[in-house]
Amino acid sequence: MEEWLTVQCPWCGESFDTAVDAGAGDQQYVEDCQVCCQPILLDVAVDAGGQASLAARREGGD
Repeated sequence: MEEWLTVQCPWCGESFDTAVDAGAGDQQYVEDCQVCCQPILLDVAVDAGGQASLAARREGGD
Protein backbone atom coordinates (compact mmCIF):
# COMPACT_ATOMS: atom_id res chain seq x y z
CA MET A 1 0.00 0.00 0.00
CA GLU A 2 1.75 3.12 -1.27
CA GLU A 3 1.39 6.31 0.71
CA TRP A 4 2.77 9.79 -0.03
CA LEU A 5 4.49 11.56 2.86
CA THR A 6 6.21 14.93 3.09
CA VAL A 7 9.85 14.98 4.11
CA GLN A 8 11.99 18.01 4.97
CA CYS A 9 15.56 17.76 3.73
CA PRO A 10 18.06 17.95 6.62
CA TRP A 11 20.60 19.49 4.20
CA CYS A 12 18.76 22.34 2.47
CA GLY A 13 15.52 22.56 4.51
CA GLU A 14 13.21 22.22 1.49
CA SER A 15 10.18 19.93 1.72
CA PHE A 16 9.06 17.44 -0.90
CA ASP A 17 6.73 14.45 -1.15
CA THR A 18 8.00 10.89 -1.37
CA ALA A 19 6.24 7.56 -1.85
CA VAL A 20 6.41 5.09 1.05
CA ASP A 21 5.33 1.43 0.91
CA ALA A 22 3.57 1.10 4.28
CA GLY A 23 2.77 -2.54 3.48
CA ALA A 24 6.48 -3.38 3.76
CA GLY A 25 6.56 -2.49 7.48
CA ASP A 26 9.34 -0.59 9.21
CA GLN A 27 12.23 0.19 6.90
CA GLN A 28 15.27 2.39 6.41
CA TYR A 29 16.69 3.54 3.10
CA VAL A 30 18.58 6.39 1.42
CA GLU A 31 16.90 8.75 -1.03
CA ASP A 32 18.45 11.81 -2.63
CA CYS A 33 16.82 15.18 -1.97
CA GLN A 34 14.73 16.23 -4.96
CA VAL A 35 15.99 19.81 -4.52
CA CYS A 36 19.70 19.72 -3.56
CA CYS A 37 20.48 16.06 -4.46
CA GLN A 38 22.16 15.31 -1.10
CA PRO A 39 21.59 11.81 0.37
CA ILE A 40 18.91 11.57 3.07
CA LEU A 41 18.54 8.59 5.41
CA LEU A 42 14.81 7.90 5.75
CA ASP A 43 13.40 5.90 8.67
CA VAL A 44 9.87 4.65 8.02
CA ALA A 45 7.84 3.37 10.99
CA VAL A 46 4.45 1.71 10.48
CA ASP A 47 2.07 1.49 13.43
CA ALA A 48 -0.40 -1.32 14.17
CA GLY A 49 -3.10 0.47 12.14
CA GLY A 50 -0.87 0.59 9.05
CA GLN A 51 -0.17 4.34 9.31
CA ALA A 52 3.36 5.24 8.23
CA SER A 53 5.51 7.99 9.72
CA LEU A 54 8.78 9.27 8.34
CA ALA A 55 11.93 10.66 9.94
CA ALA A 56 14.81 12.10 7.91
CA ARG A 57 18.45 12.73 8.78
CA ARG A 58 21.68 13.37 6.94
CA GLU A 59 23.22 10.21 5.52
CA GLY A 60 26.32 9.40 7.51
CA GLY A 61 24.85 10.14 10.96
CA ASP A 62 25.53 13.91 11.12
